[in-house]
Amino acid sequence: MSTVSAAAPTTAETAAKARAAGVRLVRFLYCDNDGVIRGKCSGIADLETRLERGIGLTVAMQAFTLLDHLATFEGMGPVGEIRLVPDPSTFVIAPYAPRTGVVLVDMMTLDGQPYPADGRSFLKRMVSRAGERDLQILAAFEPEWTLATRVDGVYQPLDESGCFTSTGMNTAAVVIDEVVEALESQGLEVEQYYPELGWGQQELSITPATALAAADRQIHYKETVRGVALRHGLYALFAPKPWLEQAGNGCHLHFSAWSKDGKTNRFYDQGQAYGLSALAQQFMAGVLDHLPALVALTCASVNSYHRLQPQTWASAYRVWGPDNREGALRVASPTRSRESQSTNVELKASDSSSNPYLAMGGVIAAGLDGIDRRLELPPAATTDPHLLSETERRAMGADRLPQSLEEAIGHLRRDGVLMDALGERLAGSYMAVKEADIAAFAKEDQAFELHQHAYKF
Repeated sequence: MSTVSAAAPTTAETAAKARAAGVRLVRFLYCDNDGVIRGKCSGIADLETRLERGIGLTVAMQAFTLLDHLATFEGMGPVGEIRLVPDPSTFVIAPYAPRTGVVLVDMMTLDGQPYPADGRSFLKRMVSRAGERDLQILAAFEPEWTLATRVDGVYQPLDESGCFTSTGMNTAAVVIDEVVEALESQGLEVEQYYPELGWGQQELSITPATALAAADRQIHYKETVRGVALRHGLYALFAPKPWLEQAGNGCHLHFSAWSKDGKTNRFYDQGQAYGLSALAQQFMAGVLDHLPALVALTCASVNSYHRLQPQTWASAYRVWGPDNREGALRVASPTRSRESQSTNVELKASDSSSNPYLAMGGVIAAGLDGIDRRLELPPAATTDPHLLSETERRAMGADRLPQSLEEAIGHLRRDGVLMDALGERLAGSYMAVKEADIAAFAKEDQAFELHQHAYKF
Protein backbone atom coordinates (compact mmCIF):
# COMPACT_ATOMS: atom_id res chain seq x y z
CA MET A 1 0.00 0.00 0.00
CA SER A 2 1.28 3.45 -0.88
CA THR A 3 0.19 6.65 0.81
CA VAL A 4 1.89 8.90 -1.75
CA SER A 5 -0.74 11.10 -3.38
CA ALA A 6 -0.79 14.19 -5.52
CA ALA A 7 -1.50 17.53 -3.92
CA ALA A 8 -5.19 18.33 -3.78
CA PRO A 9 -6.24 20.53 -6.69
CA THR A 10 -7.24 24.12 -6.02
CA THR A 11 -10.68 25.45 -6.88
CA ALA A 12 -9.12 27.42 -9.75
CA GLU A 13 -7.47 24.29 -11.14
CA THR A 14 -10.73 22.35 -10.85
CA ALA A 15 -12.70 25.05 -12.63
CA ALA A 16 -10.06 25.24 -15.37
CA LYS A 17 -10.26 21.47 -15.85
CA ALA A 18 -14.04 21.68 -16.17
CA ARG A 19 -13.86 24.45 -18.75
CA ALA A 20 -11.14 22.69 -20.75
CA ALA A 21 -13.42 19.64 -20.99
CA GLY A 22 -16.34 21.74 -22.23
CA VAL A 23 -18.39 21.12 -19.08
CA ARG A 24 -21.64 23.07 -18.82
CA LEU A 25 -22.92 21.76 -15.48
CA VAL A 26 -21.14 20.43 -12.40
CA ARG A 27 -23.11 18.16 -10.09
CA PHE A 28 -22.51 18.76 -6.37
CA LEU A 29 -23.46 15.33 -4.98
CA TYR A 30 -24.01 13.91 -1.50
CA CYS A 31 -25.54 10.74 -0.08
CA ASP A 32 -28.47 11.30 2.26
CA ASN A 33 -29.54 9.45 5.39
CA ASP A 34 -31.60 7.00 3.34
CA GLY A 35 -28.78 6.04 0.99
CA VAL A 36 -30.11 8.14 -1.90
CA ILE A 37 -27.58 10.15 -3.91
CA ARG A 38 -28.83 13.71 -4.30
CA GLY A 39 -27.38 17.08 -5.18
CA LYS A 40 -27.55 20.36 -7.06
CA CYS A 41 -25.73 21.60 -10.17
CA SER A 42 -23.60 24.67 -10.73
CA GLY A 43 -23.28 26.41 -14.05
CA ILE A 44 -19.81 27.10 -15.34
CA ALA A 45 -19.78 30.93 -15.24
CA ASP A 46 -19.22 31.40 -11.51
CA LEU A 47 -17.94 27.91 -10.75
CA GLU A 48 -14.90 29.06 -8.76
CA THR A 49 -17.10 30.84 -6.22
CA ARG A 50 -19.39 27.85 -5.77
CA LEU A 51 -16.47 25.45 -5.51
CA GLU A 52 -15.08 27.58 -2.69
CA ARG A 53 -18.26 28.62 -0.88
CA GLY A 54 -20.68 25.89 -1.83
CA ILE A 55 -24.35 25.82 -2.80
CA GLY A 56 -27.20 26.32 -0.37
CA LEU A 57 -29.38 23.41 0.74
CA THR A 58 -32.35 23.33 3.08
CA VAL A 59 -31.64 21.60 6.38
CA ALA A 60 -34.75 19.48 5.73
CA MET A 61 -32.96 17.28 3.20
CA GLN A 62 -31.26 15.12 5.82
CA ALA A 63 -34.76 14.20 7.03
CA PHE A 64 -35.98 13.16 3.56
CA THR A 65 -36.81 9.49 3.03
CA LEU A 66 -36.39 7.43 -0.12
CA LEU A 67 -40.11 8.02 -0.77
CA ASP A 68 -39.43 11.78 -0.59
CA HIS A 69 -41.41 12.06 2.62
CA LEU A 70 -40.11 14.45 5.26
CA ALA A 71 -39.48 12.60 8.51
CA THR A 72 -40.27 14.45 11.70
CA PHE A 73 -37.08 15.61 13.38
CA GLU A 74 -36.55 18.81 15.32
CA GLY A 75 -34.59 21.44 13.40
CA MET A 76 -35.06 19.80 9.99
CA GLY A 77 -38.04 21.60 8.56
CA PRO A 78 -38.75 24.61 6.34
CA VAL A 79 -36.46 27.02 8.18
CA GLY A 80 -32.68 26.90 7.93
CA GLU A 81 -29.94 26.23 5.42
CA ILE A 82 -26.56 24.57 5.12
CA ARG A 83 -23.94 24.67 2.35
CA LEU A 84 -22.80 21.88 0.02
CA VAL A 85 -19.06 22.61 -0.11
CA PRO A 86 -17.10 20.54 -2.67
CA ASP A 87 -13.97 18.53 -2.05
CA PRO A 88 -12.01 19.37 -5.24
CA SER A 89 -10.02 16.13 -4.98
CA THR A 90 -13.22 14.23 -5.86
CA PHE A 91 -13.92 16.13 -9.10
CA VAL A 92 -14.31 14.04 -12.25
CA ILE A 93 -15.60 14.54 -15.76
CA ALA A 94 -18.67 12.29 -16.00
CA PRO A 95 -18.22 10.01 -19.03
CA TYR A 96 -21.87 8.91 -18.81
CA ALA A 97 -23.54 12.34 -19.06
CA PRO A 98 -22.99 15.06 -21.68
CA ARG A 99 -20.78 18.02 -20.73
CA THR A 100 -21.09 17.19 -17.04
CA GLY A 101 -18.68 17.28 -14.13
CA VAL A 102 -19.23 15.66 -10.74
CA VAL A 103 -17.81 16.65 -7.38
CA LEU A 104 -18.62 15.26 -3.94
CA VAL A 105 -19.36 17.58 -1.07
CA ASP A 106 -19.18 18.11 2.64
CA MET A 107 -22.18 19.61 4.39
CA MET A 108 -21.17 22.77 6.23
CA THR A 109 -23.02 25.22 8.44
CA LEU A 110 -23.35 28.82 7.33
CA ASP A 111 -20.42 29.78 9.57
CA GLY A 112 -18.18 27.19 7.90
CA GLN A 113 -18.30 24.38 10.47
CA PRO A 114 -18.99 20.70 9.64
CA TYR A 115 -22.73 20.03 9.77
CA PRO A 116 -23.36 17.56 12.62
CA ALA A 117 -25.79 15.51 10.50
CA ASP A 118 -23.34 14.96 7.61
CA GLY A 119 -22.27 11.37 6.99
CA ARG A 120 -19.04 12.30 5.22
CA SER A 121 -17.94 14.41 8.18
CA PHE A 122 -18.74 11.47 10.46
CA LEU A 123 -16.44 9.21 8.46
CA LYS A 124 -13.70 11.85 8.60
CA ARG A 125 -13.97 11.83 12.40
CA MET A 126 -13.64 8.04 12.50
CA VAL A 127 -10.64 8.15 10.16
CA SER A 128 -9.04 10.67 12.52
CA ARG A 129 -9.87 8.45 15.50
CA ALA A 130 -8.12 5.52 13.80
CA GLY A 131 -5.16 7.75 13.00
CA GLU A 132 -4.73 8.49 16.71
CA ARG A 133 -3.94 4.76 17.06
CA ASP A 134 -1.49 4.81 14.13
CA LEU A 135 -4.05 3.06 11.94
CA GLN A 136 -5.05 3.84 8.38
CA ILE A 137 -8.04 1.85 7.14
CA LEU A 138 -7.81 0.46 3.62
CA ALA A 139 -11.17 -0.58 2.18
CA ALA A 140 -13.18 -1.42 -0.91
CA PHE A 141 -16.92 -1.65 -1.42
CA GLU A 142 -17.79 -4.64 -3.63
CA PRO A 143 -21.30 -4.12 -4.99
CA GLU A 144 -23.54 -6.54 -6.83
CA TRP A 145 -26.15 -5.08 -9.16
CA THR A 146 -28.69 -6.23 -11.68
CA LEU A 147 -29.10 -5.09 -15.27
CA ALA A 148 -32.79 -4.81 -16.03
CA THR A 149 -35.26 -3.63 -18.60
CA ARG A 150 -38.45 -1.79 -17.68
CA VAL A 151 -41.69 -2.51 -19.52
CA ASP A 152 -44.91 -0.78 -18.48
CA GLY A 153 -43.20 0.32 -15.28
CA VAL A 154 -42.13 -3.22 -14.33
CA TYR A 155 -38.45 -4.14 -13.98
CA GLN A 156 -37.30 -7.44 -15.51
CA PRO A 157 -33.81 -9.00 -15.44
CA LEU A 158 -31.79 -8.54 -18.61
CA ASP A 159 -31.25 -12.29 -19.03
CA GLU A 160 -31.61 -15.69 -17.40
CA SER A 161 -27.93 -16.58 -17.46
CA GLY A 162 -26.20 -18.64 -14.78
CA CYS A 163 -23.52 -17.82 -12.25
CA PHE A 164 -20.09 -17.07 -13.75
CA THR A 165 -21.27 -18.20 -17.20
CA SER A 166 -19.79 -16.93 -20.44
CA THR A 167 -23.39 -16.61 -21.63
CA GLY A 168 -23.93 -13.96 -19.00
CA MET A 169 -20.67 -12.26 -19.96
CA ASN A 170 -21.74 -12.11 -23.59
CA THR A 171 -25.21 -10.78 -22.83
CA ALA A 172 -23.85 -7.84 -20.85
CA ALA A 173 -20.54 -7.43 -22.72
CA VAL A 174 -21.24 -4.12 -24.46
CA VAL A 175 -22.50 -2.47 -21.28
CA ILE A 176 -19.71 -3.88 -19.11
CA ASP A 177 -17.05 -2.75 -21.57
CA GLU A 178 -18.37 0.80 -21.43
CA VAL A 179 -18.64 0.65 -17.63
CA VAL A 180 -14.99 -0.42 -17.36
CA GLU A 181 -13.89 2.35 -19.72
CA ALA A 182 -15.95 4.93 -17.83
CA LEU A 183 -14.67 3.85 -14.40
CA GLU A 184 -11.04 3.82 -15.47
CA SER A 185 -11.36 7.25 -17.09
CA GLN A 186 -12.16 8.50 -13.57
CA GLY A 187 -9.21 6.73 -11.97
CA LEU A 188 -11.22 3.77 -10.64
CA GLU A 189 -9.17 0.71 -11.58
CA VAL A 190 -11.16 -2.47 -12.20
CA GLU A 191 -9.96 -5.67 -10.51
CA GLN A 192 -12.45 -8.40 -11.45
CA TYR A 193 -15.75 -8.90 -13.24
CA TYR A 194 -18.22 -11.79 -13.54
CA PRO A 195 -21.95 -12.46 -13.88
CA GLU A 196 -23.35 -13.46 -10.49
CA LEU A 197 -25.97 -15.99 -9.40
CA GLY A 198 -29.11 -13.96 -10.04
CA TRP A 199 -30.57 -13.40 -13.47
CA GLY A 200 -28.99 -10.28 -14.95
CA GLN A 201 -26.80 -9.90 -11.84
CA GLN A 202 -23.29 -8.48 -12.18
CA GLU A 203 -20.30 -8.06 -9.89
CA LEU A 204 -17.43 -5.77 -10.85
CA SER A 205 -14.85 -4.83 -8.24
CA ILE A 206 -12.43 -1.92 -8.10
CA THR A 207 -9.16 -1.46 -6.23
CA PRO A 208 -9.17 -0.53 -2.54
CA ALA A 209 -8.40 2.90 -1.18
CA THR A 210 -8.18 4.64 2.16
CA ALA A 211 -11.51 4.75 3.99
CA LEU A 212 -12.80 8.17 2.89
CA ALA A 213 -11.66 7.63 -0.69
CA ALA A 214 -13.30 4.18 -0.71
CA ALA A 215 -16.66 5.69 0.27
CA ASP A 216 -16.24 8.46 -2.32
CA ARG A 217 -15.47 5.81 -4.94
CA GLN A 218 -18.68 3.97 -4.10
CA ILE A 219 -20.65 7.12 -4.97
CA HIS A 220 -18.80 7.59 -8.26
CA TYR A 221 -19.10 3.86 -9.02
CA LYS A 222 -22.87 3.75 -8.61
CA GLU A 223 -23.39 6.95 -10.58
CA THR A 224 -21.22 5.58 -13.39
CA VAL A 225 -22.86 2.16 -13.60
CA ARG A 226 -26.37 3.61 -13.59
CA GLY A 227 -25.46 6.32 -16.09
CA VAL A 228 -23.83 3.91 -18.53
CA ALA A 229 -26.71 1.44 -18.27
CA LEU A 230 -29.20 4.19 -19.12
CA ARG A 231 -27.26 4.99 -22.28
CA HIS A 232 -28.11 1.44 -23.36
CA GLY A 233 -31.77 1.68 -22.38
CA LEU A 234 -31.16 -0.44 -19.27
CA TYR A 235 -31.48 0.06 -15.52
CA ALA A 236 -28.80 -0.93 -13.02
CA LEU A 237 -30.61 -1.99 -9.85
CA PHE A 238 -28.55 -1.87 -6.64
CA ALA A 239 -31.49 -2.75 -4.36
CA PRO A 240 -30.72 -5.59 -1.92
CA LYS A 241 -33.64 -7.67 -3.20
CA PRO A 242 -35.29 -6.46 -6.43
CA TRP A 243 -37.12 -9.79 -6.77
CA LEU A 244 -37.78 -12.22 -3.95
CA GLU A 245 -37.15 -15.29 -6.11
CA GLN A 246 -33.70 -14.11 -7.25
CA ALA A 247 -30.39 -13.83 -5.41
CA GLY A 248 -30.01 -10.55 -3.55
CA ASN A 249 -27.52 -7.77 -4.24
CA GLY A 250 -24.93 -7.37 -1.52
CA CYS A 251 -22.24 -4.73 -1.25
CA HIS A 252 -19.53 -6.56 0.64
CA LEU A 253 -17.11 -4.30 2.48
CA HIS A 254 -13.46 -5.40 2.49
CA PHE A 255 -11.16 -3.76 5.01
CA SER A 256 -7.76 -3.94 6.64
CA ALA A 257 -5.79 -1.63 8.91
CA TRP A 258 -2.34 -0.35 8.02
CA SER A 259 0.23 1.81 9.73
CA LYS A 260 -0.27 5.47 8.93
CA ASP A 261 2.81 5.48 6.70
CA GLY A 262 1.17 2.75 4.61
CA LYS A 263 4.12 0.36 4.96
CA THR A 264 2.73 -2.29 7.32
CA ASN A 265 -0.53 -4.23 7.18
CA ARG A 266 -1.33 -4.39 10.87
CA PHE A 267 -3.97 -7.05 10.27
CA TYR A 268 -1.28 -9.53 9.22
CA ASP A 269 0.80 -11.83 11.42
CA GLN A 270 2.10 -14.98 9.77
CA GLY A 271 2.54 -16.61 13.17
CA GLN A 272 -1.17 -16.46 14.01
CA ALA A 273 -4.05 -18.60 12.79
CA TYR A 274 -5.28 -17.51 9.35
CA GLY A 275 -2.53 -14.87 9.36
CA LEU A 276 -4.62 -12.58 11.57
CA SER A 277 -2.74 -10.39 14.02
CA ALA A 278 -3.98 -9.82 17.56
CA LEU A 279 -5.07 -6.33 16.49
CA ALA A 280 -7.07 -7.74 13.57
CA GLN A 281 -8.78 -10.21 15.87
CA GLN A 282 -9.71 -7.46 18.32
CA PHE A 283 -11.02 -5.26 15.48
CA MET A 284 -13.12 -8.15 14.14
CA ALA A 285 -14.39 -8.93 17.64
CA GLY A 286 -15.54 -5.32 17.94
CA VAL A 287 -17.41 -5.51 14.65
CA LEU A 288 -19.09 -8.75 15.71
CA ASP A 289 -19.94 -7.34 19.13
CA HIS A 290 -21.71 -4.33 17.61
CA LEU A 291 -23.07 -6.10 14.53
CA PRO A 292 -26.76 -6.25 15.60
CA ALA A 293 -26.66 -2.43 15.74
CA LEU A 294 -24.15 -1.98 12.92
CA VAL A 295 -26.42 -3.63 10.36
CA ALA A 296 -28.80 -0.68 10.83
CA LEU A 297 -26.07 1.27 8.99
CA THR A 298 -24.81 -1.40 6.57
CA CYS A 299 -28.13 -3.11 5.72
CA ALA A 300 -30.03 0.11 5.84
CA SER A 301 -33.41 -0.48 4.19
CA VAL A 302 -36.64 -2.35 4.78
CA ASN A 303 -35.74 -4.32 1.66
CA SER A 304 -32.36 -5.41 3.08
CA TYR A 305 -33.81 -8.03 5.37
CA HIS A 306 -35.23 -10.17 2.56
CA ARG A 307 -31.57 -10.77 1.69
CA LEU A 308 -30.18 -11.57 5.16
CA GLN A 309 -31.53 -15.12 5.21
CA PRO A 310 -29.82 -18.43 6.10
CA GLN A 311 -28.19 -20.47 3.34
CA THR A 312 -28.23 -17.67 0.78
CA TRP A 313 -24.52 -16.76 1.12
CA ALA A 314 -25.59 -13.37 2.43
CA SER A 315 -24.87 -13.99 6.14
CA ALA A 316 -27.67 -14.44 8.65
CA TYR A 317 -25.64 -15.22 11.76
CA ARG A 318 -23.14 -13.29 13.85
CA VAL A 319 -20.13 -15.46 13.06
CA TRP A 320 -16.81 -15.25 11.27
CA GLY A 321 -14.78 -17.83 9.41
CA PRO A 322 -12.02 -18.41 6.86
CA ASP A 323 -13.61 -18.18 3.41
CA ASN A 324 -16.99 -18.91 5.00
CA ARG A 325 -19.54 -17.18 2.78
CA GLU A 326 -22.30 -17.82 5.31
CA GLY A 327 -20.41 -15.87 7.95
CA ALA A 328 -21.06 -12.19 8.61
CA LEU A 329 -17.28 -11.72 8.54
CA ARG A 330 -15.21 -13.70 6.05
CA VAL A 331 -11.44 -13.85 6.27
CA ALA A 332 -10.51 -13.80 2.60
CA SER A 333 -7.73 -16.14 1.46
CA PRO A 334 -4.64 -14.00 0.86
CA THR A 335 -2.78 -14.05 -2.43
CA ARG A 336 0.12 -16.52 -2.38
CA SER A 337 3.47 -14.79 -1.88
CA ARG A 338 1.61 -11.53 -1.19
CA GLU A 339 0.09 -12.50 2.13
CA SER A 340 1.12 -9.37 4.02
CA GLN A 341 -0.26 -7.08 1.32
CA SER A 342 -3.52 -8.94 0.70
CA THR A 343 -4.74 -10.06 4.13
CA ASN A 344 -8.15 -8.47 4.68
CA VAL A 345 -11.59 -9.11 6.15
CA GLU A 346 -14.92 -8.96 4.32
CA LEU A 347 -18.17 -7.82 5.92
CA LYS A 348 -20.92 -9.68 4.07
CA ALA A 349 -23.80 -8.16 6.05
CA SER A 350 -23.70 -5.04 3.90
CA ASP A 351 -25.60 -3.78 0.85
CA SER A 352 -25.92 -0.74 -1.40
CA SER A 353 -28.94 0.73 0.38
CA SER A 354 -26.44 2.03 2.92
CA ASN A 355 -24.84 5.43 2.95
CA PRO A 356 -21.19 4.34 2.41
CA TYR A 357 -19.86 7.02 4.73
CA LEU A 358 -22.06 5.79 7.58
CA ALA A 359 -21.34 2.13 6.83
CA MET A 360 -17.57 2.64 6.70
CA GLY A 361 -17.55 4.94 9.72
CA GLY A 362 -19.67 2.50 11.72
CA VAL A 363 -17.29 -0.37 10.97
CA ILE A 364 -14.32 1.73 12.08
CA ALA A 365 -16.05 2.81 15.31
CA ALA A 366 -16.99 -0.79 16.15
CA GLY A 367 -13.55 -2.15 15.30
CA LEU A 368 -11.70 0.47 17.31
CA ASP A 369 -13.93 -0.30 20.29
CA GLY A 370 -12.85 -3.91 20.00
CA ILE A 371 -9.20 -2.83 20.07
CA ASP A 372 -9.70 -0.46 22.99
CA ARG A 373 -11.48 -3.15 25.02
CA ARG A 374 -9.13 -5.92 23.85
CA LEU A 375 -12.10 -8.07 22.91
CA GLU A 376 -11.49 -11.74 22.20
CA LEU A 377 -12.60 -13.11 18.87
CA PRO A 378 -15.06 -16.03 19.20
CA PRO A 379 -14.19 -19.41 17.64
CA ALA A 380 -14.23 -19.52 13.87
CA ALA A 381 -17.17 -21.08 12.03
CA THR A 382 -15.79 -23.56 9.51
CA THR A 383 -19.18 -24.79 8.34
CA ASP A 384 -22.58 -23.32 7.52
CA PRO A 385 -23.78 -21.99 10.91
CA HIS A 386 -27.37 -22.81 9.96
CA LEU A 387 -26.45 -26.51 10.08
CA LEU A 388 -25.21 -26.30 13.65
CA SER A 389 -27.41 -27.03 16.64
CA GLU A 390 -28.64 -24.19 18.83
CA THR A 391 -26.17 -25.34 21.50
CA GLU A 392 -23.26 -25.23 19.05
CA ARG A 393 -24.26 -21.79 17.77
CA ARG A 394 -24.65 -20.48 21.30
CA ALA A 395 -21.13 -21.66 22.18
CA MET A 396 -19.64 -19.42 19.48
CA GLY A 397 -22.08 -16.52 19.94
CA ALA A 398 -23.68 -17.23 16.56
CA ASP A 399 -27.05 -15.64 17.14
CA ARG A 400 -29.27 -14.54 14.26
CA LEU A 401 -28.76 -11.07 12.93
CA PRO A 402 -31.77 -8.74 13.09
CA GLN A 403 -34.56 -9.90 10.80
CA SER A 404 -36.01 -6.47 10.09
CA LEU A 405 -34.89 -2.87 9.86
CA GLU A 406 -37.07 -2.10 12.86
CA GLU A 407 -35.19 -4.67 14.94
CA ALA A 408 -31.82 -3.34 13.76
CA ILE A 409 -32.76 0.27 14.58
CA GLY A 410 -33.75 -0.88 18.06
CA HIS A 411 -30.27 -2.35 18.54
CA LEU A 412 -28.66 0.85 17.21
CA ARG A 413 -30.63 2.98 19.65
CA ARG A 414 -29.25 0.90 22.53
CA ASP A 415 -25.64 0.82 21.30
CA GLY A 416 -23.84 3.57 23.19
CA VAL A 417 -20.59 3.27 21.23
CA LEU A 418 -22.18 3.73 17.81
CA MET A 419 -24.62 6.37 19.01
CA ASP A 420 -21.81 8.41 20.57
CA ALA A 421 -19.68 8.03 17.45
CA LEU A 422 -22.50 9.21 15.18
CA GLY A 423 -23.41 12.12 17.42
CA GLU A 424 -26.87 13.27 18.47
CA ARG A 425 -27.88 15.11 15.28
CA LEU A 426 -26.74 12.44 12.85
CA ALA A 427 -27.99 9.49 14.90
CA GLY A 428 -31.31 11.17 15.64
CA SER A 429 -32.06 12.25 12.08
CA TYR A 430 -30.92 8.88 10.71
CA MET A 431 -33.24 6.93 12.98
CA ALA A 432 -36.12 9.32 12.28
CA VAL A 433 -35.73 8.69 8.55
CA LYS A 434 -35.59 4.92 9.01
CA GLU A 435 -38.59 4.90 11.34
CA ALA A 436 -40.54 6.90 8.77
CA ASP A 437 -39.63 4.28 6.15
CA ILE A 438 -40.71 1.45 8.42
CA ALA A 439 -44.08 3.08 9.05
CA ALA A 440 -44.65 3.98 5.38
CA PHE A 441 -43.89 0.53 4.02
CA ALA A 442 -45.91 -1.18 6.74
CA LYS A 443 -49.00 0.44 5.21
CA GLU A 444 -48.30 -0.94 1.72
CA ASP A 445 -48.06 -4.35 0.11
CA GLN A 446 -44.90 -6.21 -0.84
CA ALA A 447 -45.12 -5.27 -4.52
CA PHE A 448 -44.99 -1.58 -3.54
CA GLU A 449 -41.96 -2.17 -1.35
CA LEU A 450 -40.01 -4.06 -4.03
CA HIS A 451 -40.80 -1.51 -6.72
CA GLN A 452 -39.98 1.54 -4.59
CA HIS A 453 -36.60 0.14 -3.51
CA ALA A 454 -35.54 -1.19 -6.91
CA TYR A 455 -33.99 1.94 -8.45
CA LYS A 456 -33.46 4.28 -5.50
CA PHE A 457 -29.86 3.43 -4.58
